[in-house]
Amino acid sequence: MWNKTDPEESFRNKVIWVAAAVVAAALIGVGVYYRFHTSTPKSASGTVPPAPQAAAPVPASAPLPSAAQAPAIAHPVPTPSSTPAQPLPPLNHSDSVVLAALDTLIGHPAVARFIVPKNIIRRVVVSVDSLPRAKVSADLRPIQATPGETVVNRQGGVVLLSQRNYARYTPFVAVVSRLNVQGLAQLYFRLYPLFQQAYESLGYPGKYFNDRLVQAIDSLLATPTVTSPVTLVRPKVFWQFADPKLEALPAGQKLMIRMGPQNDAIIEHKLRQFRALIANPPK
Repeated sequence: MWNKTDPEESFRNKVIWVAAAVVAAALIGVGVYYRFHTSTPKSASGTVPPAPQAAAPVPASAPLPSAAQAPAIAHPVPTPSSTPAQPLPPLNHSDSVVLAALDTLIGHPAVARFIVPKNIIRRVVVSVDSLPRAKVSADLRPIQATPGETVVNRQGGVVLLSQRNYARYTPFVAVVSRLNVQGLAQLYFRLYPLFQQAYESLGYPGKYFNDRLVQAIDSLLATPTVTSPVTLVRPKVFWQFADPKLEALPAGQKLMIRMGPQNDAIIEHKLRQFRALIANPPK
C-alpha cells in the first residue's frame, strides 16, 4: 500500500523516494523512500527527536570488529592507506560534513533542492535497509517530496498512471545522471564508519552495512520492465497496482516502476556503476 493520509499525496511522495532510497543513498554514499522504523522513535508531533550523543568522533580508519565478533563480510570496503588529516565527526554531528561533501559532488543548488538536511546518514541507512522489504514509508525520507500532483488518466472506470507524471521527476533524475560515480564511491568509503555505526544502531549488531547496500541495489536492478500502461486501483483508501504480480513485488521495485521506464533506466545505469565500485572495490 501507499500509506499516506491522502492517497494522491501518498503516491506522489513514494514515487520520488525510489530515487531517494537508493540514489540519495547513492548521493551520499549508497545505492531509490518510506515510513521506516529507526532506533529513535518519533514524537507524537511526528518529529524525529535528537539521537543519543556519541561519546567521541569515529576515526575514518576505524577497524572492523575483532575476528571473534566480525560478521561474514561478502563485500568489504577498502581500508584507508593512511590516516586522514581530519577525523570523522560523531554520527549525530555529521550532517554539516555530509552536506559540504555533497555540495562539492553535485552542487549546492541540487543539495538544497533535494536533500533533507537532518540526520542524513541515519535516513539513508534506514531507507536502504527498507528497499528489499514488503513495505516502506516516506515519513523519514532523505529526499524532499516531489512538488505537484500525481497525474493519472481515467478511462471509464479504469485509472492509469499517466506518462506525463514521469516528467515530474526529470529534475531529480537529471542530477543523478550527472553523478560522478567514482567520486561518490570515494565519499562513501570515507564516511563508511558512520554508515556502519548507523546500521548497527538500527538493531543489526555485527552486521555489515555495505553487504546490505549491495543487496538493496541488486533488488532494485531486478525490477521487471513494465511497458504496458500501469493500472491503479483503490479498494479502500490507498492506491495499489491492479496487477497482483506487481503489487506483490518488493517495495523498492514497485517504487522504480512508478517512476517510469526512462527514469528507471537512468537510475539503474548509475546503480550498476556504483555497485561495481562498492561490491568489488580496488585493493
